[in-house]
Amino acid sequence: MFDLINKNVSRYVSFTQAELKIFNSFLKHSHVPKKSFLLQAGEICHFEAFVSKGCIRKYYLDSNGFEVIIQFAIENNWVSDIASFSDQKPSHLFVETLEDCEILTLSPAAKEELLARIPKFERVFRIMVQRNLSLTQDRLFNTISKSAMDKYLDFLEHYPTIPQRVAQHYIASYLGISAEFLSKVRAKLAKQ
Repeated sequence: MFDLINKNVSRYVSFTQAELKIFNSFLKHSHVPKKSFLLQAGEICHFEAFVSKGCIRKYYLDSNGFEVIIQFAIENNWVSDIASFSDQKPSHLFVETLEDCEILTLSPAAKEELLARIPKFERVFRIMVQRNLSLTQDRLFNTISKSAMDKYLDFLEHYPTIPQRVAQHYIASYLGISAEFLSKVRAKLAKQ
């Protein structure tokens, strides 16, 4: 159950088996059915979740009530509302499963205790936050500067399995275009 997450955190820092066993003891395993909310706007986020199996989306509602997807989290990815989790303030985001999921979660208290017991995890989480910030910055740049075709091609490069797993309107929401326009982009790609 812990092999994937142990490999994930060990990409950044070397851990002993004893340290990984302690880390695993802080994790809560959950099976979450498809179409379940892990977090809704207005709630406080009490988890950082690692996806062992399944697909989760993180989104917000814009001023017109339209869903704007900001992240897909699939196997070997983390999902949370870092601002709500860190500051324990109400979230503006929704975190919803798109498939049946197996997740491993850390609560704020468990994370603090983990960091106190194994300080090397501070480095792991700092690197993960830096990588997430870099990805968010790249995504913002791509959203502003690239054509719909280029955004879709970048999406396929980063998420090659998502188009087979989720509805097209979710991908369009992530790209910031209409589902109809995405259909045109896909049709144009298919002709090339």
